[in-house]
Amino acid sequence: MIKVAINGYGTIGKRVADAVAAQPDMEIVGVSKTRPNADAFIAKSRGYPLYIADISKKSAFDKVGISVAGSVDEMLAKADIVIDATPGDVGAKNKPLYEKMGVKAIYQGGEEHEVAGFSFNSDCNYRDAFGRQFARVVSCNTTGLCRIIHAMDKAYGVEKVRAVMVRRGSDPGEIKKGPIDAVVLNPVTIPSHHGPDVQTVLPHIPIVTMAMIVPTTMMHMHAISMDLKKVATREDILTIIEKHPRMGLVRKSTGITSTAELKEYVMDLGRSRSDLWENGIFEDSVAMVGKELYLFQAIHQEADVVVENIDAIRAMIGSVKDPEVSVRMTNEALGFTAI
Repeated sequence: MIKVAINGYGTIGKRVADAVAAQPDMEIVGVSKTRPNADAFIAKSRGYPLYIADISKKSAFDKVGISVAGSVDEMLAKADIVIDATPGDVGAKNKPLYEKMGVKAIYQGGEEHEVAGFSFNSDCNYRDAFGRQFARVVSCNTTGLCRIIHAMDKAYGVEKVRAVMVRRGSDPGEIKKGPIDAVVLNPVTIPSHHGPDVQTVLPHIPIVTMAMIVPTTMMHMHAISMDLKKVATREDILTIIEKHPRMGLVRKSTGITSTAELKEYVMDLGRSRSDLWENGIFEDSVAMVGKELYLFQAIHQEADVVVENIDAIRAMIGSVKDPEVSVRMTNEALGFTAI
């Protein structure tokens, strides 16, 4: 069994922890928190051993009835690999600790590519992660872009990509962020960071991205145009999407035309936390104009990187050599049924 530690038990960390616990070849050795809060109580209810960075704060946990197993250093000593799900830029500060402990580490997209020197996507570069001590799972938006771009590049070749990211203002549980009544260009300059981030995984793809933030918490929406090198029909594109294990078609027949309706649909399917792990590509939006492909896709910011972390664990440990096998194992363990 691969022994996994989760450093940072928040929006992503708690999802990755549950995904790890569901895998037949992995086990959680511990999760970490900096303070006792609702997530700490969830960790307790799940039976995950809880560790803290500053052991002097143990009394605060004891006071509310949450037992502390030890320090983060002690957690890392038990692990083969750690998922760093701490807030952006904190992971970089944790790197010397991981190096000292000799533990493999997976960072999230809030960190810079240079922290790990390798950015991961299951579809694109699974085998390149073999044997690495550090890797970075790219952000939710970059993950969604890499999946669809790589699939089209394999089939037809991609000449160039243009994408507009309409981003959610905050996660549903966040109460300190906005905007409340505005569309915010983020950034005003072009390109946004998403295009260069895609190129850390797919360096040969010419891509320009633009981004804005809107007052919603549900999901991001991408408006994508792609110039293909070969002629394809709309039916060809739909077939590739249908067969892809991490892309799903939002069918016209469902009547879904918004992220709110899509989130409700996923909830009614019984998904854990109503998570959409795949790209939600709107069937009716897929269009070919000559060699130009157009589509809308919804990206659930809390969820799509979760499955990528699981595959990254197997790749870095080297326990599963075939990316298709790992993806299938991950999906099946989570009860990943098509939308």
